Amino acid sequence: MKKFTLSLFSAFLLSGMLMAENHQTAPDKYFLVEEQVVNSQNLLPPPPTAESGRFSYDVEQYQWGKKMRDTDRGQLAVRDANLNEGWIDRVFSESFGFELTPENAPEIYKLISGMKEDAGDLATRDAKNHYMRPRPFMVFCETSGTPDDEEGLRKNGSYPSGHTSIGWASALVLSEINPARQNEIIKRGYEFGQSRVIVGAHFQSDVDMGRIVGSAVVASLHSDPGFLKQLEKAKKEFARLSKSKK
Repeated sequence: MKKFTLSLFSAFLLSGMLMAENHQTAPDKYFLVEEQVVNSQNLLPPPPTAESGRFSYDVEQYQWGKKMRDTDRGQLAVRDANLNEGWIDRVFSESFGFELTPENAPEIYKLISGMKEDAGDLATRDAKNHYMRPRPFMVFCETSGTPDDEEGLRKNGSYPSGHTSIGWASALVLSEINPARQNEIIKRGYEFGQSRVIVGAHFQSDVDMGRIVGSAVVASLHSDPGFLKQLEKAKKEFARLSKSKK
């Protein structure tokens, strides 16, 4: 019994440590700590109920997404689901106009990598944990467009979309660095969120609220000295890249 209680206590501690990750515990993955971000549970309305018009739209968009899966757009949505190494290059290099790799643009790459979990985890954490909204593929008992991701997604709340918050926040910051390409960059950031609807990992309302959270975290980042210092390095690097391209 003692061993069982100790194991439960250890699991509880580990869970708390993982949930509490921020700049203090993982400075390479975050710029911010909890106190610097808007509480997403307080910021956002509750997710739509099954009887609401908002949920009817969620269902309509889910059906739209399923129809897109066998198209080129559907294949892009599957690629967008992958946030492993190289995701910044895959998602934004074309719209940004330069290769966003550690070799070609190390300071820009470091900036976006460093804010990824501020947007994807820290800013969405409170609402996700509070509501634990089931994913669309779970609600409709169907296979998603990214079946290999389903096991992990089942353990994580759907509302709001962390992927969307990451993509939207990244697009806002990249368009600040390269304003001449802001239309292309913001459009790509928008599409990145819609990819989550297409693969069935998120409802449309999850994605819509993910963009709000992404915007809020960018505002928070702009008051953080560490982020601002790295942003300045990224802007100087972009100036050098632009000059070398002429």
